[in-house]
Amino acid sequence: MFDPLFTSESVAAELDDRAWVQAMLDVEAALAEALAEAGLVRAEHAHVVVEHCRADLFDIASIGRRAASSGSPAIPLVRDLTALVPEDAARSVHFGATSQDVVDTAGVLVRRRALGPILDDARSVADACARLAGDYREAVLPGRSFGQHGPPTTFGCVAAGWMHGVDTALQQLTTMDHPLQFGGAVGTLAPLGDAGIEVRTALARRLELADPAVPWHTLRGDSVAFGGALARVLGALGKIARDVVTLGRTEIAEVAEPSAPGRGTSSTMPHKRNPVGSVLTSAAAHRAPGLVSSLYAGMLAEDARPAGPWHAEWETLRELLRLTGGAAAAMREVCGGLNVHPDRMRSDVDSTHGLVMAESVVAALTPHFGRLPAHDRVEHACAEAVEQGRHLREVLLDDTDVTGALGTDGVDAALDPASFLGSAGAFVDRALAEHRSCTS
Repeated sequence: MFDPLFTSESVAAELDDRAWVQAMLDVEAALAEALAEAGLVRAEHAHVVVEHCRADLFDIASIGRRAASSGSPAIPLVRDLTALVPEDAARSVHFGATSQDVVDTAGVLVRRRALGPILDDARSVADACARLAGDYREAVLPGRSFGQHGPPTTFGCVAAGWMHGVDTALQQLTTMDHPLQFGGAVGTLAPLGDAGIEVRTALARRLELADPAVPWHTLRGDSVAFGGALARVLGALGKIARDVVTLGRTEIAEVAEPSAPGRGTSSTMPHKRNPVGSVLTSAAAHRAPGLVSSLYAGMLAEDARPAGPWHAEWETLRELLRLTGGAAAAMREVCGGLNVHPDRMRSDVDSTHGLVMAESVVAALTPHFGRLPAHDRVEHACAEAVEQGRHLREVLLDDTDVTGALGTDGVDAALDPASFLGSAGAFVDRALAEHRSCTS
């Protein structure tokens, strides 16, 4: 019931039980071919093994039930594969490997395959943010600090930040290696004699995986790094989601998620259109830290083969992939169809009657009074404006020291939001240029 809320169909298909069984069988098939390449088994026997490495030939539910007795799904799978092939070919099944080799490597294959739809959706999120950044480069809205209005910024600058967060997270994720696991019972490949490295190299090549210098049965840093990279993507998507929820509040109403019949409805309040995509993405991102902490705990792995830590990764990494896939798909829809209201943004800038420009006034007065005296003078003016319900401009014009320093035109210039955007436009342009270089 909850699965469709937190993942996409395309990612779920790469993470289900059948996908895992097929990945383990892909490892067994590639191992048989690598053994044949090294002359340790006959090529025709390896071919028979490969022909039987199809998930549709296996009772996946039975494998799961029997895995509870062995502690690993690879063990009943290997028994079933061995029983499927002729006796002379059975000797070529799983030779030199251990169950952890199969499950770890299958997990790497599964994650690499699941990354396809995740990256497609996440890149589309970044592209949508790039369009928003360009389209609204000059759209002024209040910058917000600690939940309150700060000086103005632009929605283009906000969207460029969203885009940059996703781009840099994806850069980390896409540059990671996907490593082979193959070390045998205690990481020595002893049953293969002098051919261990040869078989390992051939296996890595056939599976198109990186070949680390040593087995990583108890070296779980790659799992931590990969999980952390997924969490970073989730965090970047969650940041966008939180901003969309905040900017979509009734009293702010600067953006809104795309609407469709039935989308975001309430069970009791007919007027509501909840930001469901952002809500579910935020929920997914909230779960990431706990999942990643479980992976970090797995680094405390004992001996040559650990008892438990690597088992804890199976569902943890799958859940991180599921959540990242769901969040990427949700935010692709949100950002691709986001309703932006520049007029409301400008209205919100003006809603505090000039107070958002207080820092600008301080900057204008600093050459005349020094920074701290200017700050104190403007702070006093802001307090007076709030207390008396007046516009900050009126209070400043009543101060002869201010008008003597700036004049009326100078006060008006300091209160113009468009005059105090600093490098916002340049930041948008820099981020867009970097985004184009990432996608070219």
